[in-house]
Amino acid sequence: MIRLGIVDFDTSHAVEFTKRLNHIDIAEDQWVDGAKVVAGVPGTSLIAPETIPKNTADLKKYGIEILDKPSDLLGKIDAVLIESVDGGVHVDRALPFLERGVPTYVDKPFACSLADAEKLMEVAMRRHVPMMSSSSLRYAPEVVAARGGGAPSGAIVGVATHGPSPLHPTRNPGLFHYGIHPVEMLFTLMGAGCMRLSCQGGPDGEVVSGVWGDGRVGTVRGIRKGRADYGFTVFGEKAVLTQPVSTKYIYRELLKAIVKMFETKEVPIDPRETLEVVAFIEAAKTSLDASGKVVEIKV
Repeated sequence: MIRLGIVDFDTSHAVEFTKRLNHIDIAEDQWVDGAKVVAGVPGTSLIAPETIPKNTADLKKYGIEILDKPSDLLGKIDAVLIESVDGGVHVDRALPFLERGVPTYVDKPFACSLADAEKLMEVAMRRHVPMMSSSSLRYAPEVVAARGGGAPSGAIVGVATHGPSPLHPTRNPGLFHYGIHPVEMLFTLMGAGCMRLSCQGGPDGEVVSGVWGDGRVGTVRGIRKGRADYGFTVFGEKAVLTQPVSTKYIYRELLKAIVKMFETKEVPIDPRETLEVVAFIEAAKTSLDASGKVVEIKV
């Protein structure tokens, strides 16, 4: 059984992941085998400090050892989950574990700048440490079923995704906050290779249009007003498929992928794609701030 530690409790994921991994306080069809959370560090937060006491109390109730600082986890765990909701602190949180060779999952957003993302990826690759970052929506069954042209639509020639995209006033700028989810759905379906994009929007939302190197076009609509469900449209060689996306099993499916990586040491997402997701969101913010200027993406 793989022993897991959690760093930072300012997101519901700290508790929800523990429920599924430790088979506690949740329906059996949500259980994930192969790893258990054994210890955690509540940490601090510039986004949601008010959530930390309750999540700490819940994890104590589940029998998780609560420690004072991340370094206290070393020697007690086999792998770590970085659960800070603030992508801007992920370099600080993850680097010490990567440098020590500890397999690492970094929750979304992986980072809030390409520079930070490249720093994390460089250390992981140099030290040969398995590391992944992913939105849970990447593993939604509806998205997985449509990936690679496996749906009735046939080979994918374009994709449009949508989802809620509330903004935070100071942290996780633009789509880095919750818009990361429809962006990751887009890359799951399209793959890496976006060369340039343009972003238009306002208080009610934004739309990013990207052009891939093979000529395909992918778009993301981040919704800030009105109904804000997750979903996508695949434009295929055989048909156009529009599909709502349920969140019922997304944590379970993401955790399966994380545990498999910890078991096999094989990273399930191409590192280039992980970096490109960050570059895409960073470029979208640059374009929006420049009234829709086309921005090249270089990873």
